[in-house]
Amino acid sequence: MRELKLKDLFQIRKDLTFLNFGSFGATPLPIFEAYQNFQKELEEDPVQFITEKSPKYIQQSRIALSQFLNCQEEDIVLVTNPSYAVNIIAKSLNLQPNDEILTTNLEYGACDKTWKYYCKKSGAKYIQHPILFPIEDKASFVEQFLKGITSKTKLIFISHITSSTALRLPVEEICIQAKKLGILTFVDGAHGPGQVQIDLKNSDIDIYTGACHKWMMAPKGTSFLYVKKELQHLFDPLLISWGYDSAFPSNSQFLDYHETQGTRDTSAFCTIPACIEFMEKYDWKSVSEKSRKLVQDNAQELCNILGKQPLAPIESDFIQQMFSCEIDTKQPQQLHDLLYKKYNIQIPVMALGDKCYIRYSINGFNEQEDLDKLFAALKEIRK
Repeated sequence: MRELKLKDLFQIRKDLTFLNFGSFGATPLPIFEAYQNFQKELEEDPVQFITEKSPKYIQQSRIALSQFLNCQEEDIVLVTNPSYAVNIIAKSLNLQPNDEILTTNLEYGACDKTWKYYCKKSGAKYIQHPILFPIEDKASFVEQFLKGITSKTKLIFISHITSSTALRLPVEEICIQAKKLGILTFVDGAHGPGQVQIDLKNSDIDIYTGACHKWMMAPKGTSFLYVKKELQHLFDPLLISWGYDSAFPSNSQFLDYHETQGTRDTSAFCTIPACIEFMEKYDWKSVSEKSRKLVQDNAQELCNILGKQPLAPIESDFIQQMFSCEIDTKQPQQLHDLLYKKYNIQIPVMALGDKCYIRYSINGFNEQEDLDKLFAALKEIRK
C-alpha cells in the first residue's frame, strides 16, 4: 500500500503546481468533511441549528481559537474576513479632522481603501510611511517606521506579514513603542495564524485581526477580530441586529453586538476546533518549519533568475512560508495568466505602487519540484 502523503489530504488539482497558498489557503479533506457535516446538520433542522446548536458550536470555536492565540475567549469575535474586521474598527474609531492613521506603503489594498474611505469622510489623514528596501534588520525597520509618528497619530495599522512583499514585520516591537507613546495599535494578521506563533495575552497589541482560512486551513470566510477588553466598548457592529439590547444577553456586549448578525451560514466558523485538531495530529509545527526552510532555501535562486536583491534578510525574522521578489513586468495579470495557462503554475504576480512582485507560498503538500518548475518557466519566459 502506498504511503499516505500530506498532498493526498488536500483537494488541489493533481496537474496544478500550486504556489499560492497565501491568497485563500486550501482546506484539507478532514476539515472539509467536518465543514460539510455542519452544513448537512444545518439543513436537517435549520431552526434547531441556527437558534440552539450554532451558538454553542461558535463558542467552542472561540474557546479553541483563544487557546491557540493565548487570549481570553470573550475577547475575540468571529468574522468572515480581515477586511470586515478593519471596517468595524475604522467606522467606529471616531476619527476627527487632522487625526492620522500611520501605516506602511506595503499594506493590503482592500485595507488601504477602507482607511482612505473613512479618513476622507472624517477629514483625517492616512499616512502610508514609505519603507526603504532592502531592509537591514528588525531594529532598522522599527527605527525607520517610527519616524512617521507625529503628535496627531491616533492609531498605527500594520501587517503582521505583508501580502505583496511577503515580509514578516516586527509588529511586537512597534507595539511596545506605541504603548509608551499612548498610541493605539491594530495589527492586520491575515497571514499570521498558522504561520507564526501568536501570543496576544503577552503582547502590547491592542487590536488584531487574523484569517483562519489561510494558514489554519479553515473553509473560506473564517476569520476573527480580537480587541482588548478595555477598548471593546468603542466599536459598534457593522450590522445592528438581535445582539443589540439583547433579550438574552451574555456576559459580553462585545460578543452580543458582533456575533449575532441575523440569518447566515456559520458552518465555516464551526470548523475551527477541527482545524486545530488537524494541525496537532499531523504535527503542523514541524510541517511549517520544513515549509519555511524550503521557502528560504530557494529565495536567492528566485532573486538570481529575476536579477533582483532580496527585500530583507532571508531569515525567519522576515521570511516565513512566503517569499516575494520584484519582477520587471508592466503586465502582471498577463504574466500570471501565462504561468497558469501554459505551465499550470498558480502563483500571484502583483502590483504595489510602481513595482510588481511575484510571490510563492509553500505548505505541507509542496516539494522542491514545484519551485523547480517555476524557475524553469521563468527562465524560459525571460529568454
